[in-house]
Amino acid sequence: GCDRHLAGKQIHGASDCGRTGVLHLGNITFKESGNYAAVESEEFLAFPAFLLGIDQNRLKDKLTSRTMDSKWGSTKESIDVTLNVEQACYTRDALSKALHSRVFDFLVESINKAMVKNHQELNIGVLDIYGFEIFQKNGFEQFCINFVNEKLQQIFIELTLKAEQEEYVQEGIKWTPIEYFNNKIVCDLIESKTPPGIMCILDDVCATMHAVGEGADQTMLQKLRVQINTHEHFNSWNQGFIIHHYAGKVSYDADGFCERNRDVLFTDLIELMQSSKIGFIRALFPENLSAEKKGRPTTAGSKIKKQANDLVSTLMKCTPHYIRCIKPNETKKPKDWEEGRVKHQVEYLGLKENIRVRRAGYAYRRIFRKFLNRYAILTKETWPSWRGDEKQGVLHLLRSVNMDQDQFQLGKTKIFVKAPESLFLLEETRERKFDGYARTIQKAWRKYLARKKYVQMREEASDLLLNRKERRRHSLNRNFVGDYLGMDDRPELRQFLGKREKIDFADKVTKYDRRFKGIKRDLILTPKSVYMIGREKVKQGPDKGQVMEVVKRKIDVEKLLAVSLSTLQDDFMILHEQEYDSLLECVFKTEFVSLLSQRFEEKTQRKLPLKFSNTLEMKLKKENWGFLSGGSTRQLVFVHGQGDVAVLKPSSKSLQVSVGPGLPKNTRPTRKSFSQSRSNVSKSRQNTPSRTAPGPPVAHQNGSLKNNNRVANQRNSQHHSQRQRPPPNNSTRPSLPNNNYQVKERGGGRREGGGGTRKQSNSDCLKVPEQGVAGNHRTSAHRPTPGGGRPKPAPKPKPQLPQCKALYVYDAQDTDELSFNPEDIIDIIKEDASGWWTGRLRGKEGLFPNNYVTKI
Repeated sequence: GCDRHLAGKQIHGASDCGRTGVLHLGNITFKESGNYAAVESEEFLAFPAFLLGIDQNRLKDKLTSRTMDSKWGSTKESIDVTLNVEQACYTRDALSKALHSRVFDFLVESINKAMVKNHQELNIGVLDIYGFEIFQKNGFEQFCINFVNEKLQQIFIELTLKAEQEEYVQEGIKWTPIEYFNNKIVCDLIESKTPPGIMCILDDVCATMHAVGEGADQTMLQKLRVQINTHEHFNSWNQGFIIHHYAGKVSYDADGFCERNRDVLFTDLIELMQSSKIGFIRALFPENLSAEKKGRPTTAGSKIKKQANDLVSTLMKCTPHYIRCIKPNETKKPKDWEEGRVKHQVEYLGLKENIRVRRAGYAYRRIFRKFLNRYAILTKETWPSWRGDEKQGVLHLLRSVNMDQDQFQLGKTKIFVKAPESLFLLEETRERKFDGYARTIQKAWRKYLARKKYVQMREEASDLLLNRKERRRHSLNRNFVGDYLGMDDRPELRQFLGKREKIDFADKVTKYDRRFKGIKRDLILTPKSVYMIGREKVKQGPDKGQVMEVVKRKIDVEKLLAVSLSTLQDDFMILHEQEYDSLLECVFKTEFVSLLSQRFEEKTQRKLPLKFSNTLEMKLKKENWGFLSGGSTRQLVFVHGQGDVAVLKPSSKSLQVSVGPGLPKNTRPTRKSFSQSRSNVSKSRQNTPSRTAPGPPVAHQNGSLKNNNRVANQRNSQHHSQRQRPPPNNSTRPSLPNNNYQVKERGGGRREGGGGTRKQSNSDCLKVPEQGVAGNHRTSAHRPTPGGGRPKPAPKPKPQLPQCKALYVYDAQDTDELSFNPEDIIDIIKEDASGWWTGRLRGKEGLFPNNYVTKI
């Protein structure tokens, strides 16, 4: 044990002289010499004097005598008083205790200094103290420990039972008081000054002790019986006294109380330590002895009382939380349960009363302002701040979450919520509000990022063709959709791709063979490959005779050699590969080439070669036809023509494509800010989109491949000829046709026209005849109420708009379009030749493709 003690002090940096000096002081013994004390063996003085850095003779003098200062008027006098053996032992022990205590305080202070921070902040502390002690023989140490526990129990009562119930009364909350034991009366019995408590009487007895300590304990007992024997929590017996603690009765043996309490460190000993040659020893005794000291020297009991009160003051500044440890037995063995002991601990710790208060009380309380600040987000009226009486604002919040009336009470300044579940309801509602607003912000931010990325993609795609190829007027500023086939709903196409393979681009294109015959293909681009999917009739197997999708060609992105395009505004492109090339006509070629370039650069770390020329060459696939099996080439020649629709003139080994001039090669897309694009959404509803109306889904066209080609061809022709938006209705209003006459006067008026004037004919026969007597009678007679007094019939309903019925599912591709399902009835507001009609469905107006519906 001593070795561990020394090792522990060495870790904390304590000096060897300090820790060993304390131990060697205990080896000094005294003998009686002429009624005075003398050191029994001076050889035991040398080593502790050396360790403490003090003079050996001075150490002997201060242990066997002390200097007493006396003052008579203005005269001061110092007297050396020789000590007896008992007093010398007290002095030796006092010096040892002082050294040990101050070394321990030094360690605590060093640790605190190492952990201190310049700025003030919140902290969490853990207080673990000796529990209540009841032994067969209880002495001064048990008395001090139980006193500190009594003080801590008082804090527990103050903060959990007394303070809480008093708060309910102050706030005017309906409350039935719960009885509990307040142990303040026991604390006063021990530490009170007026009337004097046990500690005051003990210090008084120790102060009057002189040379002989024998009989001091009995003197203390006698004084206790005289002064506090009538106290209801105190009893005395022949060898000690009994205190009725909160934990039960404890009998204390008075033997040794005065000796252990008398822990006096005289100024002579402090001066001795301050004369040490070792700086560490001097630093342990920093007292200023030149200042005049008044009052009695402190005792062990007074120090403990002061430290306990300081601890209580510190704890009262905190918000304590308690962990109550219940001892199941005294044998310290598992599965040994003493029910009586456990019940006793539960009772004296006040747990039953505390549970009753908590059960009947309120788990949550806050002042109105803090409550409003925390839950202001729940309603529009309280956010960002409530204007009005705070109490009414709290009531408004509680009503908004439909909290039951019996779950809360409103005090004068605070709200009290009874059950934790009610508080959880408020917190959950608050979290949902925050989550909703966070998602709104997140949505706006993601939309902004997506818009930014989309603009960047469009500009990058435009840069690929800038100054190299003419652009179509209505495709320059269009939106990039990527998936024009609806691949999420096309499992027959997704079966050819990887399970988690992303789709960058998907659209229906026209693929031309060696004879320049157009065949429809589904062009799909993924990060790894380019797919061309066609349809074939199954010749054998369970699906014989059915038209099924097949992969006609698959090209890995990194195996592409180049992509060739013309410099005109046509939609043709050639994908060059090592084996043979593919000639495609794709409406959204710019978007496809841009995405293909990105994927090619990711795979190969180099740019995709793009060739622009009006004379392009295409390598054909080799065919095994004997000596003619070698692959040949075909040539494409692009010339300027008329109109936006490409005109094809095929010959045996070449194809001439003529198309009208498009936008200049240096044309760039118009860049709009995100806010401008949002403000123009409502305006864009009045115009048709720049892209053509999509063809109806292939799966719903009777499975006919021929019909598919026809619809796709129609779609392609619409892209070239009918993509232009209809002109807005803001032109000059046409005048009525001139019929060379104008009605000047109703009834026998004169007509003019042409430049000639018609002769006025005799119109007397056309005048209304006089009414006569019958007419006067009709005028004066009472006329019946029209309709026999029946209510006026309702006006005829306004003429209904023409309607159409949806044939297929359509998902809107832009903000100004309508989404609908089969059998939905749509009101037709406006028909347009471009294929995009304006309609109304479920109160929303928007554009929709006319080939997805049929008129009713």
